Amino acid sequence: MLEYSISPKGETFKLPSQEEYPKEYERLKELADRQRALGREIVVVMGLGFVGAVMAAVVADATDQNGQPTKFVIGMQRPSPRSFWKTPLLNRGIPPVSSEDPEVPLMINRCVNEKKTLTATYTYDALKLADVVIVDVQCDYLKESLGRVCEGRADMVAMEESIEIIAQQISPQTLVLIETTVAPGTTEQIAYPIIKKAFQKRGILSDPVLAHSFERVMPGKNYVASIRDFWRVCSGINEESTHRVVKFLKDVLNTEKFPLSVLDRPIESETAKIIENSFRATLLAFMDEWSLFAERNGVDLIKVINAIKVRPTHSNIIFPGPGIGGYCLPKDGGLGVWAYRHIHGFEDDIFKITPKAIDINDTRALHVAQLTRDALRNMSRPIASADILVLGASYREDVGDTRYSGSELIVRRLTEMGAELRVHDPYVLHWWEFEKQDEYPATSQSLKRFFRGQEKLKDLRIEQDLQKALHGIDALILAVRHRHYLNLNPEEIVKAAGGPIAVIDCFGILDDERIKRYFELGCEVKGLGRGHVKRIKDQVRKKIRNTE
Repeated sequence: MLEYSISPKGETFKLPSQEEYPKEYERLKELADRQRALGREIVVVMGLGFVGAVMAAVVADATDQNGQPTKFVIGMQRPSPRSFWKTPLLNRGIPPVSSEDPEVPLMINRCVNEKKTLTATYTYDALKLADVVIVDVQCDYLKESLGRVCEGRADMVAMEESIEIIAQQISPQTLVLIETTVAPGTTEQIAYPIIKKAFQKRGILSDPVLAHSFERVMPGKNYVASIRDFWRVCSGINEESTHRVVKFLKDVLNTEKFPLSVLDRPIESETAKIIENSFRATLLAFMDEWSLFAERNGVDLIKVINAIKVRPTHSNIIFPGPGIGGYCLPKDGGLGVWAYRHIHGFEDDIFKITPKAIDINDTRALHVAQLTRDALRNMSRPIASADILVLGASYREDVGDTRYSGSELIVRRLTEMGAELRVHDPYVLHWWEFEKQDEYPATSQSLKRFFRGQEKLKDLRIEQDLQKALHGIDALILAVRHRHYLNLNPEEIVKAAGGPIAVIDCFGILDDERIKRYFELGCEVKGLGRGHVKRIKDQVRKKIRNTE
């Protein structure tokens, strides 16, 4: 039975048959032999997702002092129906990830079609050719309940299977660089034993060359720079491993301007990533309680934050918004908490703040549904059967990444409450968390399991025409600070909707003048952390009464 993989734009690709594998390996070997003859290292990048695809291109684009390429990169993606489409697209020079950074498509096309230093494959046999293997395989944290992260667990299966496959294929001298964010202790206490045992079965007595160096990738307009032109932390399991990883990273990254931080052990590198992201998540969770305080006491949190940020020591304070999204901040602290017990064997409960911050961030978006309900009530409209438009599906402004988006919880909660949802996002073509919610992000892992009445959301499609999406709505939720939404005109919004609506501002998008104008047009306005909105409403209502 033939199986197919379908790209986000709907193109269909037949999965390779077993008969195609030998021919594919011969293609790769011929390319690798030719490139090695030119003095270039062969680098295999496992996983062509948000990190791996662009990392592969950055490595393939690296040059020496004479401007000559130093690496030949083989991007490897397993041929599953969900992901195989990435391989043929990359081999055309087309990025398998969407980005606002114009350098991404240019660099990938240049490396594939002009420099010919990048190719993609589906066969693990590519590992036999590698001088360096970069592991960008997903290592997720599975949450078993909403708002109780400690009940979850690290999903190590894909990582452990990948390490096992690598160990069975590579030469003893191959550098294995784990770039994935992993539970602290993974490199030394999980990856190393797997590779060591596989080597022994193959009659290899030497230690593996194994290191960890996490990425700090930020999808968006500076996607490439966040990988190539940014500070890196690294460490190897021994002196040789550390030497090799330092040399490799200096070859491919801008380490002259952004020097490496070389730590003594991989657990330190792994812990650095977990603490870094947990710190950011904790700061946002801390601001959530002050957001609620502001709403209930007439305070505009946006103005308060701007007043605080003028102090240099507090310049990183940020507005919390409707939740933390992206792949890292919602889960990384959980990896650390899990590792403490399940890798390192401690039984006491030292973690208080880290899991609490995740729990707060995981559920903050539910408050948006309450504000929407209350705004509609103030207009004498029920939430049940209300037509609600959410502006923004992605987890942050001006990117097309929907992973752990706060907007997803907004949609799910409002659907559970009986509302009819529409979504507009200029950066997202398909919202897989809904369209394929029975299998995405994995079987039995969809957030739909925490809410009732979610089946119809499989039919939810992203609207691309904003005017069409606005027609006939009862409520508008400004969920993401996409540049397209920052200057929307209240008169035009109300006209397109066909009359007054409830407007919920999740990210401090509306200034006081536009809030005032919405009230003048008969609308109801509420916002996260925007307690002063009622004051503006009272002023408008008083002015209207005085003119009657």
